[in-house]
Amino acid sequence: MNGSGSPSPRVDATEQALREWLSPGTHRPGDRLPPEQDLALQLGVSRGTLRAALERLEHNGLIVRRRGSGTFVGELPVSGSFDAGLERLEPYSELAARQGIEIGALDVQVALQSITDDAVAGALGVPVGAYARVVTRTMTADGEPAAWMCDTIPDRPGVPDDATLLRRVLEGGMVLDALVGGGARVTYARSEVEAMVVGDEPRAQAALRCDAGVAALVLTETMCLSDGTPVQHSVNVFAPGRLRLHVMRLLLDGGPPA
Repeated sequence: MNGSGSPSPRVDATEQALREWLSPGTHRPGDRLPPEQDLALQLGVSRGTLRAALERLEHNGLIVRRRGSGTFVGELPVSGSFDAGLERLEPYSELAARQGIEIGALDVQVALQSITDDAVAGALGVPVGAYARVVTRTMTADGEPAAWMCDTIPDRPGVPDDATLLRRVLEGGMVLDALVGGGARVTYARSEVEAMVVGDEPRAQAALRCDAGVAALVLTETMCLSDGTPVQHSVNVFAPGRLRLHVMRLLLDGGPPA
């Protein structure tokens, strides 16, 4: 979901073509890319479109630009891993489509449960013991377990029923997709990122098929409407190497290069 308008389809397609061209096995970190003019000609796009796609890859660390020297391959991600910016709230389904990753879901469960976790209840603004729909599953990326997810959705107007939530997730969508599709005007999320030992969450350990001592990245988010009403609390435990997060930080009134 993009609150500032949909990105250019041509830039999206060019970014995906570059990602495939840079995929592990064909290039190595430090390899030099052809000049922009040659690369644009190879891809059949304008230099402006190419530069916009290259800027995205540079922000993700996939390429490195050195003034006067050229553009070089940066750190290549694990196959089926996500590159996500923290500046924009975007379902993983959209992120996967743009990055050419096929996502799926295993062991999907949708149930009405009472909230017993103080932190979850507090984030959603409901008392402990209140009932909510809880959706748990293993998200796969290119056929491999990528993340264990647990979403808690309080009983509020516009919340999809169990059958809708189950169908949307099994189709490769996210709970956020179902909420927005049902008319919920989700506009922002409060997000926290931390590391954990996967053995601290046995359900995640089993889902991700990891040893208990392996470190995992946890992204915890509370999705909110424009008036601040929380409508979804999400805990996503990612397998090692499956999520690369980045954020654009501006200095005073500066901005990214045009």
